[in-house]
Amino acid sequence: MRQGLSRRAFNRSAGAAIGTVAILRHPRGQVALKLRCSLDTAPSHVRNVSIVDYLRKVEDATGGQVTSEVFHSGQLYADLNVAKALLQGQVDMAAPGAWTQTGIVPDCDFCQLPVFYGQAIKVTERAADGKPGALIVKQMESKLRVHVIGQWLDLGFQNLYTTKKPLNSIEDVRGLKIRSPGGAGISWRIAFCGGIPNTTAWPNVPLALSQGTFDGFVSTNESCATAKLWEAGVRYSYQDHQYVGQYMPMISQAFWSKLTPDIQKIMTDLWVSNISTYRTHSYASQTRARKLMEDNGVTFVDPSPEVLTETRKRMQADVATLIRDARLSPDIVRLSEESANGPA
Repeated sequence: MRQGLSRRAFNRSAGAAIGTVAILRHPRGQVALKLRCSLDTAPSHVRNVSIVDYLRKVEDATGGQVTSEVFHSGQLYADLNVAKALLQGQVDMAAPGAWTQTGIVPDCDFCQLPVFYGQAIKVTERAADGKPGALIVKQMESKLRVHVIGQWLDLGFQNLYTTKKPLNSIEDVRGLKIRSPGGAGISWRIAFCGGIPNTTAWPNVPLALSQGTFDGFVSTNESCATAKLWEAGVRYSYQDHQYVGQYMPMISQAFWSKLTPDIQKIMTDLWVSNISTYRTHSYASQTRARKLMEDNGVTFVDPSPEVLTETRKRMQADVATLIRDARLSPDIVRLSEESANGPA
C-alpha cells in the first residue's frame, strides 16, 4: 500500500469533514503542544497512514496549536509495552491492538469468544462500538489514565500463516509452534487447534520467522504484506477469520488535560468524522494485501461457511476454558453474546 496514494484518497473522502470542524488560529507567540505518538507497525501500514492523516488534520484544525511526531516500526515501543509508557508520560498517544492490552484489561479478549469466530466484520464492530466496547474503554481509561478518543480503528481479520506446512484446515496446526500477538484468548485458540503458542512482539517477527523460532503465526494480510513476510518464508495461509483485530486510539490523560475544551472537541470531532473512512480503507488494504501476497507466492485456503460454523460450534463447547484462561468477566461475556445476536 503506497502511503502517498492513501493520503490522497483520505483527502478526497474525508477532506469535506474538516469543514464541519471549527478551525482555531494559533495565537502569536504561543508555543505549540507537541504530541508524540508511538506505533509499532511500518509507515505504510493502514494504522500508521490513518493516524498520520488524523494528526495532520488536528494540526490544521487547531491552527498549529497541536503538532505531532509519529514514531513508526516500534522505534519507541512495541504495542505490548506502550501502555506503561503512556502511564508514565514517556509518550502521549498510541493506538495499540486491543489484543496486546489483555494483561491490563482481560476483557480486551472479548473478541476471542467463539461467537465472533468466522463472522462478518460488522458483528465485531457492533460489539466494539456498543456496550462491550464501552465497558472495556471505562476500564482502560481508569487503569492507564488515558482518554480513548473514539471508536476503534479496524485492522481486519486475523488468520493463520505458515512457512513450510500447507494449511487446509485448522487440524493442520497440530504440533506446530504458532506465534501469538499476545493475549490468553489467542493462546487458547492455538492450543484448541493443537498448536503450541509462542508470544513474540510484532517488530521481532520477521527475524524470528526466518530463523525458525516458530512455524507459523496469527496475523492479518495487511500486516504480513507491509512487513513483506514472504521474504521471511511465509508460503501458506488459512483464512478462517478468527477475529477482527482493532486498534484503540488513546491519548495520555496528562497530555489531554493540557488541551483547552475547544481543542479537545476538535480532536474528538475529527476522529468521529473520519473513523468510517479509516475503516473503509482498512477493508480495502486487506484485499490489496492478499493480492500482493499471492503475487509473491503465498497460497490461500478459504474455508466454507459450513466449515466455519462447525468449527465455531466446537469452540463454543470449550468456551468455559477460554473464559477461565482469559479471565473474562461475566459482564463482558454476556454483553458480547447479546451483541453478536443483535444490538447491544
